[in-house]
Amino acid sequence: MNFFVEAAAASLLIFGGIFLLIGSIGLARLPDIYTRLHAPTKATTLGIAGVLVASCIIQTNRQGSLSINEWLITLFLMITAPVAANMIAKAALHHDIEPIHRTQGKELMKTARERQAPTAQAPEDKK
Repeated sequence: MNFFVEAAAASLLIFGGIFLLIGSIGLARLPDIYTRLHAPTKATTLGIAGVLVASCIIQTNRQGSLSINEWLITLFLMITAPVAANMIAKAALHHDIEPIHRTQGKELMKTARERQAPTAQAPEDKK
């Protein structure tokens, strides 16, 4: 394998591994659910993207054509991670899980918790 391909893949693996480690430590050490959501959705997603791009580089060099599987997995992770974090945050919000005392903007949580879905209004009969 070409030295530059190996160097690029190795640097991306190190980059991804560092971000995966940071995300894992953040998931274990952050104080409440709202701050814990940042670790897997930001750092860990970036870390796994680095690992997948390194895999794509190696497979592309090995096969001689562009390896698209890793790009599709990365795209799927980049789309689903924020959606999952949003759903977890909404569930925690509606179950009245309190944030840590240092959290700013707690009054916004109360208004979001009391918000209700819009009701469907029947269309008026046109004469």
